[in-house]
Amino acid sequence: MLELATKRKTAVSTGISVPVLAGLVAAAVFLAVGSLSSGTFAQQTVSGLSQGAIFGSLALALVLIYRATEVINFAQGEMAMATTYIAYQLTLWHLSYWLAFFLTLLIAFVLGVVVQVVVIRPVQHKSVIAVVIITVGLFILIDGLVTWKWGADLKFMPAPFGNTVYHAGGVAISRQDIGVFAVSILSVGVLWVLFQFTKLGLAMRAAALRPAAASLVGVRVDAMLAVGWGLAAVLGAVAGLMTEPTQFLQPTMMQAVLLYAFAAAVLGGLESPAGAVIGGLALGVFLNLFGQYGKVGGYYLGTSELRLPIAFVILLIVLLLKPTGLFGRKQVRRV
Repeated sequence: MLELATKRKTAVSTGISVPVLAGLVAAAVFLAVGSLSSGTFAQQTVSGLSQGAIFGSLALALVLIYRATEVINFAQGEMAMATTYIAYQLTLWHLSYWLAFFLTLLIAFVLGVVVQVVVIRPVQHKSVIAVVIITVGLFILIDGLVTWKWGADLKFMPAPFGNTVYHAGGVAISRQDIGVFAVSILSVGVLWVLFQFTKLGLAMRAAALRPAAASLVGVRVDAMLAVGWGLAAVLGAVAGLMTEPTQFLQPTMMQAVLLYAFAAAVLGGLESPAGAVIGGLALGVFLNLFGQYGKVGGYYLGTSELRLPIAFVILLIVLLLKPTGLFGRKQVRRV
């Protein structure tokens, strides 16, 4: 099992090419110089990192499931939305926001495991299209159940970080942006530690890489896949709860975020967890800066209506130049 996981780690670590690494360094230098020279640029960068962290955490959830099943979970956003409504219900029962937050993460984990065991496992070895149809069905089912239980009208949750705004060198940075970024990145960091330094994480990586070989050395592959779905649901819950302060709670709140997360995952590489996070951060910053400075002939191209099309234009360009994504690597099959 250790050998399997080590091979996987080596494959991921060598996925980034020199041009991509140089591009990332150049982008970081550009953002640093721009932030030092312009307060508006710095403010948009910080806000973009906050949004990008949400995209990255949900993109990582997509990557976790894709690595294990080679299928995109189209219900990931709706599962995140549903768990956010669960947190909302807990606050209605007079629980504090952060107690409701952590209870929701626990509930999300159980929900993810149950979905994998009850709905996904019976069809996961039959065909990829069967799993895709199941996830689309889950999307519709969850959306309908949430609308039936809580209605489609806008809901409001307590502000987790308050409305305080800090000023540093003429740059206004809200506590909300800092809090959203910190919580999203912390959740990703905890997951990384789990995968890198625990026996559970080692077993999950081996099960995702070579399930048949992993089962021969004692790894309970089905159990590891269920845990993977549970952890993906937890990341989705974090993304949903961090999205809610920036918009109203409603059944459609995560649909656009899921599309951004999908774009981020493909941008970074569907086989690369690190690529998903970096892709999310890059996409969030770019969309914010483009919304501020993207102007042609007196017209702003970065309006809210064009954010999603622009994200997919970027995705299309990357796929044309590097189909495996920025951090992906070509797979060689021997026949």
